[in-house]
Amino acid sequence: MNKEMSETLTRVGPSTRMGNLLRRYWVPALMSNEIAESDGPQVRVQLLGEKLLAFRNSDGKACLISEFCSHRGVSLYFGRNEENGIRCAYHGVKFDGMGQCVDVPSSPQACARMHIKGYPCIERGGIVWTYMGPADQQPAAPELEWCTLPPEHVFVSKRLQYSNYLQAMEGGIDTAHVSYVHSFEVDGDPMHQGVKALDYIKADGNVSFEIEKQPFGLSLFGRRLGEPDSYYWRITQWLFPWFTLIAPFGNHALGGHVWVPIDDHNCWAWSINWQPDRPLTAEERTAMEAGKGIHVEYEAPGSYIPKFSRDNDYGMDRQAQKDKRSYSGIFGFAAQDYSLQESMGPIQDHEAEMLLPTDKAIVMARRMLHEAALGLEQGDTPPALNASEQHVRPAGVLLPRNQDPVEWARQNLADATSKPVFSL
Repeated sequence: MNKEMSETLTRVGPSTRMGNLLRRYWVPALMSNEIAESDGPQVRVQLLGEKLLAFRNSDGKACLISEFCSHRGVSLYFGRNEENGIRCAYHGVKFDGMGQCVDVPSSPQACARMHIKGYPCIERGGIVWTYMGPADQQPAAPELEWCTLPPEHVFVSKRLQYSNYLQAMEGGIDTAHVSYVHSFEVDGDPMHQGVKALDYIKADGNVSFEIEKQPFGLSLFGRRLGEPDSYYWRITQWLFPWFTLIAPFGNHALGGHVWVPIDDHNCWAWSINWQPDRPLTAEERTAMEAGKGIHVEYEAPGSYIPKFSRDNDYGMDRQAQKDKRSYSGIFGFAAQDYSLQESMGPIQDHEAEMLLPTDKAIVMARRMLHEAALGLEQGDTPPALNASEQHVRPAGVLLPRNQDPVEWARQNLADATSKPVFSL
């Protein structure tokens, strides 16, 4: 990672290379329940360096427009959500759900030149998604498995992370760290405990990787010692440009993340659990709501700010670290990850890092993103816009030592949403 590549990958504002690329995809904007009420309170949203305002209009449709009135820059957060639009509280200028000015009480003839930005929205998986790119290039709606299931099968949360999206997402791509920072947490966490895979993960920290480039992104094959005649393979997926899928544990819910830039220095970490073939049980949902597994406990309900944060050293307990109750002295899967990712600084110094063989997938993902961003400038079509390519699952499986895991995955994980879940 030289300086040019780092700058390209981490800068996401309007007219930046990566910003232009990411705007070609549907972006998770906010939870549907954040704007549950038609003509209810509007909500501030920041995505890719843009300050926006979300609301549900009189017809029940989710809308996303620029936060600021074109008249004199007043925040429409203080406006009135009424009759399928937002009316500025300062001078009554009104905008519809796509940012079109529909009324200027003091000067009706000015309406045609008063428009602000507005972005189309759809709702899937309990999330409001928006498309911020060229209107004539809008892709098909997301079709990740959890987007298409009944609501009772899925649990979605999000949390604020104080770091660039790239280093957060690279934590989701990197599965080698599981044998270390999470090694004591897995035994007690209700979303992971009681499965055979934990024995293999804890016993063999010397994971080796095979990486397969896919139309959707990357398949990561992490090999650990299994039984005497087999290897344990954790097969995870990175779906372009910001989705990661976690290898499952036993009958526990499948899991994944979306890593969405707020600006260059902060991101939203979306966390999703789902059961493909049945509703989540009351016990599963209660654990997720309590912040177990990949989710977090919030400092206040609805804040989306983790209770354990940089302001309190993430609740670090040095005695627990010494007693081997927590590898890093921090509890909770998510906190164990984001504490380390935030410790790198808002944007890590990529030129100073010294990578290891376990970072191969991270290197490949960086190159794919960089090539796509440069290619877009030359008129190339961004990768993985075909929604059907998202029909893929992760897996955890024991295979004979002479069996090719890549070929096994091609047979069992491609278009996998109609197939059994492979998990140990």
